[in-house]
Amino acid sequence: MKILVLEASTTAAKAMLYDSSDNSYEVKAETYKNTYDDVTIHDAENVYQQMLAVGRALAEGKDIDIIALSGTWHSLVLCNKDMVPQTPVYLWSYTGAAGVCKELRKDKEYVKNFYKKTGCMVNAIYPFFKLLHLQRQGYDLKDYYILGQGTYNNYRMTGQRVITHCLASGTGLLNIQTKEFDKELLAALGIKEEQLSMLVDYNQTFPLNEEAAAALGVKPGIPVVPTNSDGGLNQVGSGAMEEGVMTFSVGTSGAIRLTTMQPVMPEEPSTWCYMSPKYWLSGAATNGCCNCIDWFKMRMFGPNVSYDEIEKGVRDKETTPVFLPFIFGERCPGWNDERLGGFEDIRPHHTKYDLYRAVQEGVLFNLYHCYTILTKVNGVPNKIKLSGGILNSQEWTQMCADIFQAEMEIDNSKHASLLGGAVLAMEILGVIKDVKDFNFGQSKVIRPNPDMTKLYQEKFERYLKYYYMS
Repeated sequence: MKILVLEASTTAAKAMLYDSSDNSYEVKAETYKNTYDDVTIHDAENVYQQMLAVGRALAEGKDIDIIALSGTWHSLVLCNKDMVPQTPVYLWSYTGAAGVCKELRKDKEYVKNFYKKTGCMVNAIYPFFKLLHLQRQGYDLKDYYILGQGTYNNYRMTGQRVITHCLASGTGLLNIQTKEFDKELLAALGIKEEQLSMLVDYNQTFPLNEEAAAALGVKPGIPVVPTNSDGGLNQVGSGAMEEGVMTFSVGTSGAIRLTTMQPVMPEEPSTWCYMSPKYWLSGAATNGCCNCIDWFKMRMFGPNVSYDEIEKGVRDKETTPVFLPFIFGERCPGWNDERLGGFEDIRPHHTKYDLYRAVQEGVLFNLYHCYTILTKVNGVPNKIKLSGGILNSQEWTQMCADIFQAEMEIDNSKHASLLGGAVLAMEILGVIKDVKDFNFGQSKVIRPNPDMTKLYQEKFERYLKYYYMS
């Protein structure tokens, strides 16, 4: 059977055409064009059309059996009653609600109650607080349908306003215990549940409408699996649906996630708890990863210098400056959306190449900081599966293993979220009984160099010193 997976990620439209008869696949990805200068907002229709375009490049004229959709957590867009967007899509990285959240975080009891109810922190990334912010900007929320990019894509392809529990768990509106939208939170916003998309199970599908079918070059009526988050699908596509297996994604942003059978949250709010398509996820996420790398490269080296060339220019690996990777604000572990990034301990002999290495290290130290907290709640994982843009650099990948002093398992596919959509679709079609039954094949293992332990422990202590000073 042929499965088409379409993904609207933070920076690019992606597609995978998967053939379950021989487990072969093709992938196509295109960086978004005609975007806003502000990288924290998108145009919903622009992103949707570019996602269809990459899908058409793979699927046109082919007999597709099912389509699975993927997207990011935490986006928000308001649409009028004709389903025309009236705002940009505010992405996870949009920090407009930082002021609202700063006020609310003064009430420790409110923070704890919201956290226990939703699995989410009081932070600007969550749509609940984006809605509070828009309300203060003069939007009368009761006049709009409330969606995100993923749910907008669902509607445009099927005519149905639906949302998976997985995607809804990242809104700050879903009660993590009841798996329903929380009535008290809706009342606090002055909105009704019918303004949101209807909650659906992971295995529900809806027929592809004629307009979307024509744009993709396929027949109408193909079952469409509504959008699950790329983070949740990454867990599926990495073969990490068993307890004790951690996925570690270093892409535009970063995330570490553990599958759990029940919601897991520490007494003091710190890590988050969302849902994958089938189970719960206990995890932590950071705002600054490859986006920090790209930012520094473009500012200091420009587009014509390769990442490999920059890495070869590094001369100082012992006294590298400290980089705090919060140029897009902070999610975990401190959830301070007003925290700023920057360099510390710069010395006269340091070059821009050394600063680049500091950015690489700082991104990983932020994630390692999260890891130390997450493992206190869940225990040390049996296995860590690494994915994301970090894999394009052997140097950075080895650095990751050395900082964590843990083996990093890398699957043959670098497209875990897309593969997760295909594996989920195979379960829905009955090709496999359960996503756990899929054979992911052999993995490559990156082993840590124990000789680097002392150096990176000392560097991490320097990082923590400046983190707590900032």
